[in-house]
Amino acid sequence: MSRIHGTFAALAAQGRKALIPFVTAGFPYADVTPELMHGMVAAGADVIELGVPFSDPSADGPVIQRSGDKALALGIGLTQVLAMVREFRLQDANTPVVLMGYANPIERYDQRHGQGASGSAFVRDAAAAGVDGVLVVDYPPEECVEFAAELRAHQMDLIFLLAPTSTDERMAQVAAVASGYVYYVSLKGVTGAGSLDTDAVSAMLPRIRRHIQIPVGVGFGIRDGATAATIAKVADAVVIGSKMIQLIENAPRDAVATTAQAFLRDIRGAMDT
Repeated sequence: MSRIHGTFAALAAQGRKALIPFVTAGFPYADVTPELMHGMVAAGADVIELGVPFSDPSADGPVIQRSGDKALALGIGLTQVLAMVREFRLQDANTPVVLMGYANPIERYDQRHGQGASGSAFVRDAAAAGVDGVLVVDYPPEECVEFAAELRAHQMDLIFLLAPTSTDERMAQVAAVASGYVYYVSLKGVTGAGSLDTDAVSAMLPRIRRHIQIPVGVGFGIRDGATAATIAKVADAVVIGSKMIQLIENAPRDAVATTAQAFLRDIRGAMDT
């Protein structure tokens, strides 16, 4: 059983929903991420999505694109991201960590570190670092059967996005290979775009659950406690990304973790209330 499965099961037993913040690894300072991750957990985060910087993030809006560009300029790549997870695991053996990003860094990692009969070097090294799940934006589910099986063999989950435009056929394809949770992108477009229509989310989730048996998280457009609380009534998890990045973007090095904590405590309190 993966840490993600165990976390959602424990929350369900308590009648609570998961809070999942997203931050870009190595942003806004190259060495701040493990400290930031611990701060978010202390504020009530249940799962952490850690963005892997990439030069062409097609699904991300300008806020997260800027964070990725800055992290890349600071020398952050997948090797450094795995090192951050290893450092985080020295003090936290329980909180699930999901790497979110694109195919190119993973495939380049395998090219550099070896992929063969023994399997993917990325999967091997991610498991050893303490990663619990992987969300690859540009991996279609119909091409991921072997990758998903290899991840599960290492107690890691393969997570997929669903969108307002997802067809029943696409949901069935995702259901066949996904584990851990699925991430429902509540808006059309890139991260940080538009405002959230909570009624539309409420109407969509029963349709998703006809196909998807694992937990469903909702993200894109959640910026405050009131919206998070509304989404938590119908979803299994609330995912917050662009607002997190905006809050820490210009924070001094010693205020990054505390800035994130203050925001997440408000979100956690609203969700639990």
